[in-house]
Amino acid sequence: MTSVHGAALDIPTPDGIADSYLAHPDDGEPHPGVLLYMDAYGLRPSLEEMARHLAGHGYTVLVPNVLYRSGRAPLVELPDHIGPSQRPEIFEQLLPIMRALTPDLAMRDAGGYLDWLAASPLVTDGPVGTTGYCMGGVLAIRTAAAYPDRIGAAASFHSGLDDPQELVDRITAPLYFGHADQDHSMPPAQITILEQALDAAGVRYRSELYEGAHHGYTQTDTAAYNAEADARHWRNLLELFGQNL
Repeated sequence: MTSVHGAALDIPTPDGIADSYLAHPDDGEPHPGVLLYMDAYGLRPSLEEMARHLAGHGYTVLVPNVLYRSGRAPLVELPDHIGPSQRPEIFEQLLPIMRALTPDLAMRDAGGYLDWLAASPLVTDGPVGTTGYCMGGVLAIRTAAAYPDRIGAAASFHSGLDDPQELVDRITAPLYFGHADQDHSMPPAQITILEQALDAAGVRYRSELYEGAHHGYTQTDTAAYNAEADARHWRNLLELFGQNL
């Protein structure tokens, strides 16, 4: 682990400005770029800490507020620790905002994020990695499909993906999926459909089930957090990026 620098910044997109967070090794040198996609709760201190952790392993990590069209983060008031009792009220506010982010809008934004990384002196030339959590996992896989020549590896953790057939034929990067076995958004039958689609398309991937983990197991500020599963997630993510970026 190296020392890192993290800072808020604004990223231009075709439709506006996305408030974002950037973390990178504090050595003034360029490093492989990573686009880290947030979960539904959005850009907040726990995600910034994830970006710094990843940056400490030698990456320049950009975390955009993908819901910027609805305002700067935080879009809703969040407690320091999100428990089961707060979750329904929070999602009642967030769901309409999330649904407004269509795949077309999200991928148009992704082009802006990737353009920024490509132009940054803090990022090496070459493919970018992407990883995402919950809704961000879907965005990571969609980005790998929309920009196959720019994504070198993509990972998705505790995320539901209900339309793999429309995506997988365009993906060339190796993928990693870390599924939670207590995740109702991605039941075993849907995991099988995903894996069958990936196999049929010839996509290189690993798909693993994290036993005893719930949806959101990587998020330290939620009741779903699982330290053992989170540590496993970091091992697999770093292996994926280390081999491909």
